[in-house]
Amino acid sequence: MALAIFLLTYVFIAGVRLPFLKLDRPGGALLGAVLMVVFGVVSPEEVFNHSADPSRHAVDMNTIVLLLGMMLLAAYMAQAEFFRTAGAYTVRLAHTPRLLLAAVAGISALLSAFLVNDTVCLMLTPLVLAVVEDARLPPVPYLLAVCMGSNSGSVATFTGNPQNMLIQGASKLSYASFAAYMALPALLSTLIVIGALLYLFKQDLRSERFEAHPAPPPVDRPLLALTMAVLLGVVVAFFAGLPMSWSALAGAAVVMTLARREPRALMERVDFVLLLFFASLFVVVYGVNKHGWAAEIRALFTPLMAGPPWRETVGFAGLTLVASNLFSNVPFVMLARSWVPTLQNPELGWHVLALCSTLAGNLTLIGSVANLIVFEAARDKVRMTFMAYLRIGLPVTLLSFMMGLTVLLAEHSLF
Repeated sequence: MALAIFLLTYVFIAGVRLPFLKLDRPGGALLGAVLMVVFGVVSPEEVFNHSADPSRHAVDMNTIVLLLGMMLLAAYMAQAEFFRTAGAYTVRLAHTPRLLLAAVAGISALLSAFLVNDTVCLMLTPLVLAVVEDARLPPVPYLLAVCMGSNSGSVATFTGNPQNMLIQGASKLSYASFAAYMALPALLSTLIVIGALLYLFKQDLRSERFEAHPAPPPVDRPLLALTMAVLLGVVVAFFAGLPMSWSALAGAAVVMTLARREPRALMERVDFVLLLFFASLFVVVYGVNKHGWAAEIRALFTPLMAGPPWRETVGFAGLTLVASNLFSNVPFVMLARSWVPTLQNPELGWHVLALCSTLAGNLTLIGSVANLIVFEAARDKVRMTFMAYLRIGLPVTLLSFMMGLTVLLAEHSLF
């Protein structure tokens, strides 16, 4: 029964729409979690983490709390007009279409290295659309720069994207050591995104200068100073090894207390549907693990990873790339977390899982939530098809995938 519910859930997660059911990804995940409890696969006590045995806690609350804390901090930054201000200064410094594309991708990557990439895309997309429309530039390459740059930059830290947060909770690696290994692959991946987009759209990007004039937003300086100071303190706490989840939530609580404004409007910006999606997936994957099916699924792919450590790593990387696009990266990471400790080099395995599941998001339109956020926000101006995205995503992903994996292997062999 556990396997049947798991497979049903993954049908919805993969984006398949059944004609007799109107369920999307969050709805399908919630249905799977409820079925796990109704059929006795998972007990209510396990769902609500009431057991004294931590191994019988279905929901990883550290990941939920970390994601909530970072979303709240990003909401206060948006309220202070941080994102619009950063975008306005970027446009002011970039006077050619090519330089603007590089700047958009770079800003998106840099912000996504510390904030959740989905939130960064949500904030930057309307600004980028306004700028390119004012400058009479084609929107597609700049929208791709937002989402692809965001995916690449978010590789760098545990707080860059939801799947890295999941890996932090399972691996117990420190924020500093993870960032030390992942910063260079993230930088190289971002540079590949910029170079590939400039080359692939060279006919569409004019060489002459342009003058775009986005309206400078009225910045809330006290709130911006408070939020940035608290965010810096939270990042310092991460590097100091303090609990990441409560460091982020404590930072959000400090801003909420000192901002001197009603927090309800800011809380409404939190994507609670995403948090429910995560909690539901935790229950579904816990039920599969509890009954041994995760190990059985792992055994199916053992031939791909048999042999010396390098072959195991390459096989695991390839599996992660493909499966993250078939089932979406977050659900696959939830499933694969129980496999990594069985690898010959688990620390390398965690890094490979983070790198490949994140870069896999650049391959297809549905490979990353960030991609969907960008092109859904731009749906009135741009129609991006699956195949049109794939023609760009395939070379970008393969190049960054091979380069990033090579760098990771070199770092582990040297250090």
